[in-house]
Amino acid sequence: MMNKNFNRRAIKNNEAGFSLLEVAISGAILMIGLVAILGVFALAVSTTQGVQLDQIAKQKAMDALESIYTARATQSFTFAQIANIGGVPGAKFTNGVVNGILTDGPDGIAGTADDGTTPQGTCPLPFQCAILPGPDGVLGTPDDVTLPLSNFTRTITITPNAAADPNLKQVVVTVGYTDGRGHPRNYTVSAVISSFR
Repeated sequence: MMNKNFNRRAIKNNEAGFSLLEVAISGAILMIGLVAILGVFALAVSTTQGVQLDQIAKQKAMDALESIYTARATQSFTFAQIANIGGVPGAKFTNGVVNGILTDGPDGIAGTADDGTTPQGTCPLPFQCAILPGPDGVLGTPDDVTLPLSNFTRTITITPNAAADPNLKQVVVTVGYTDGRGHPRNYTVSAVISSFR
């Protein structure tokens, strides 16, 4: 009889459930997991903001490069004028870092001395603006956000390639900005432009 009672007690003790220590450890592990997930979510939101700014920088760098090709193709500027101001007489493109992405001037070419003088929609002069989707996430609705590109920089460097071929120039466009965490970011495009159309 004693064996039966002992076996019943042994079975009953095995089915007693979780101890308070086990519950506390499980809760701590669960909290660490939830905090990690929250950290990943915050990083994802921050990265999404950075992606928007990266795309703006990329687009503005490509716009400036295309603008230079357009000036050459339409003969708005001669091949000799496609140079940085101060480099050669009659050069049209700004030299050094320009703070803010300025509106294209009356000539319609980005990166020239007349930039920042022509208004662009409701954007305050002298800067261009990017229109971003508002809280509803849909572009073209009344809650869209207008972002002046005053915190961006643009540098256009045009280097003659006289040693290899005097009919070629190296064009490098760098658009930079500081992200939400204070880190500088740059987007650079480069190409070779020819005197031939």
